[in-house]
Amino acid sequence: MMATIDFRCTGAPARALLTALVTALFCTVTSASPQTAQETRLLTALKKAHPGTRFTEVSRSPVEGIYEVWMNGNVAYVAAKNPRYFIFGRLFDTQMMRDITGPKLAQASISSDEVVRTSVPASSVPFDQLPLADAIKTVRGNGQRKVVVFSDPNCSFCKQLEPELAGIDNVTVYTFLVPFQGEAKPIAVWCATDREQAWQRLMLHGDSSLLNTGAPCDHPIAHNLALAHQLAVQGTPTLIWADGSRTEGHVDRSVLEARLLQTTKEALP
Repeated sequence: MMATIDFRCTGAPARALLTALVTALFCTVTSASPQTAQETRLLTALKKAHPGTRFTEVSRSPVEGIYEVWMNGNVAYVAAKNPRYFIFGRLFDTQMMRDITGPKLAQASISSDEVVRTSVPASSVPFDQLPLADAIKTVRGNGQRKVVVFSDPNCSFCKQLEPELAGIDNVTVYTFLVPFQGEAKPIAVWCATDREQAWQRLMLHGDSSLLNTGAPCDHPIAHNLALAHQLAVQGTPTLIWADGSRTEGHVDRSVLEARLLQTTKEALP
């Protein structure tokens, strides 16, 4: 049975009792706050370390010291004491035999699809009016399907996206290099003798040998950054489809194929 306290009494004893209760309540709230404070500190640190990535949520995982970090529909597990390293994959509870991450990824995928369909009108970005000469052009197969990618060679999620794009045929990919995390590497890619090969070698194999690290050439990197701001591109990778719609963040090959099929049909006259 829950005890009740009659606060109608007056005098010093009542004030002392009330003070004790308020102190106890304050201590309880204070003891619960470090979790939120730690999440806030981690989120701030991640945003500072990766300004080109849009972090949407940080929460404590069932594993002590490990936090679940969401970047739109992507999730990683990060140690609060050393947020330099990201663990990508699924968290599995062997005692309960339960996939903890899987259902969350499925829900995030549904939400992401809804955002793609409803939040950005097809007319928002006039694809044919983009300055495509300022992008690295990669053609595979007949190149009939088209997509623009705003990418940063320093962005880890851009590096995850490139193998997915490389596995798609009959597509033309226009890659706008943006210096969200520094301009030296984007300029070195653009100024390479073969910028397409330099980009592929760097992003797919981590090979920077083809980059031009000497005197910079005439490059569009500053223009690309201005274009990104103009189009409200806030993070990389951001994909602009032929119908003018966009997708933010890393997506897998099945999503790329589905969006290419849908947006190519919608872009036809």
